[in-house]
Amino acid sequence: MAVKAKEVKALREITGAGPLDCKNALVEHDGDIDAAAEFLREKALKDGIKLQGKGRSANEGVIGNYVHFDQRLAVIVEVNCETDFVAATDQFKAFAKDIAMHIANMNPQYVKREDVPEAQVASETERQMQRALDEGKPEHIAEKIVSGRMNKWYEEIVLMEQSFIKDDDKTITQYLQETVAEVGETINIGRFQRFAIGDGA
Repeated sequence: MAVKAKEVKALREITGAGPLDCKNALVEHDGDIDAAAEFLREKALKDGIKLQGKGRSANEGVIGNYVHFDQRLAVIVEVNCETDFVAATDQFKAFAKDIAMHIANMNPQYVKREDVPEAQVASETERQMQRALDEGKPEHIAEKIVSGRMNKWYEEIVLMEQSFIKDDDKTITQYLQETVAEVGETINIGRFQRFAIGDGA
């Protein structure tokens, strides 16, 4: 089927994909922009997972920042990539800014699950187990309940497992993988610090 230039442009605006990829996706999905957009998002996610999994070093990057309108809350975050070329792109800077804004609003405590201290995990696991037992659940059922509740707990405190504040259909991990596929380099979210008036009192 013939694809119009305005349809390719519209799909590019939605997905950020290249013109050829957009055209091919529209042809493959009979001009259905929504279906083509979903296809391209899934492709970007898969490409990002493959690229991120290659373990390439990421020693460049930027310090993303966010200051709330009332000047009472701010975040700085280190976001790394492989080259200073990508670090200088608007897309990469926007990603770092988004992550800083997300941290300001969602207040994660750690970047990834592995960063959570073992003692804290053990304490929370014990607390959730006792809670399940107090609810009268048999031990073998309680263990399954605890597993699910621990995943929810991680989602509350771990940045990479939280739903992205600007699009709660994706996690921060998925947003990162999509950005990796788009910029073509490994991206890592490093240290962050959240400052709020009164927190240090």
